[in-house]
Amino acid sequence: MLIHPNIDPVAIHLGPLSIRWYGLMYLTGFILFLLVGRIRTRQPHIAAQGWKAQDLDDMLFYGVLGVILGGRLGYVLFYKPDFYFAHPLEIFKVWEGGMSFHGGFLGVLVAMFVYTRRVGQTLMRGTDLIAPMVPLGLGAGRLGNFINGELWGRVTSPDAPWAMIFPGAAGEDRAWLLAHPQLAITQGLQAIYEKYHGLPRHPSELYEFALEGVALFVIMWLFSRKPRPVGAVSAMFLIGYGVFRFLVEFTRQPDNFLGLLALGFSMGQWLSLPMIVIGLLMLIYVYRKQATKKSVA
Repeated sequence: MLIHPNIDPVAIHLGPLSIRWYGLMYLTGFILFLLVGRIRTRQPHIAAQGWKAQDLDDMLFYGVLGVILGGRLGYVLFYKPDFYFAHPLEIFKVWEGGMSFHGGFLGVLVAMFVYTRRVGQTLMRGTDLIAPMVPLGLGAGRLGNFINGELWGRVTSPDAPWAMIFPGAAGEDRAWLLAHPQLAITQGLQAIYEKYHGLPRHPSELYEFALEGVALFVIMWLFSRKPRPVGAVSAMFLIGYGVFRFLVEFTRQPDNFLGLLALGFSMGQWLSLPMIVIGLLMLIYVYRKQATKKSVA
């Protein structure tokens, strides 16, 4: 059984200033976006659409605004609307945490809509361009979550070789023991808690790094290397992220202020389902549209 290394969230101490690992992961994500993007804009079918490496800097600026504003507003609206409507000034305290991927995703869509209209491109061409450039940044963010020891997974069997004790989950571990006293005894979890002051959990941040980051990048890169109908690459991203996030949520600890919702699904799963459905419908539509054009021609 593994124990989370409890890494100091501050990577570099500079007197009164500090640089946090999570911020460095964001920076890593932005750098990877630009590096992958420069390779992508050299692909013949992308260059033929009029995209240039110089577009990436402006896209990144618009995208960062979309991520921050959309991610924060998404968290406010999807996860804690009652609290923030009662305490509106708390919305601006971003440094205290509280960002939503799905909100950030919608924010990026809005930002890309504004940018592509400004440069005379379509939204779908823009999202097709950046979709393969996003997963590695998502993976970097999940590594930041792991370093911070946050967004840990659900309690699992101590026999699992990847089971990990998170010191920051001590409060939730005690609550779990009180809620499942018989299970704690039969699975030996009570003894483990007494010895390690914690319970074995899924390191779900690492699952998300592997799936939403690495695996999704490989899928998106291979799929987008060849010319595809407009919207197909964006649709594949929606399907891939939605499926991976939906699956990982079975191992991730639900937010304690929400718990599990209808059908035993988490909020993350309910927000991922529309992505999967919309992605599938988009993929079917664009390929049928392409087949119709070929038959007419």
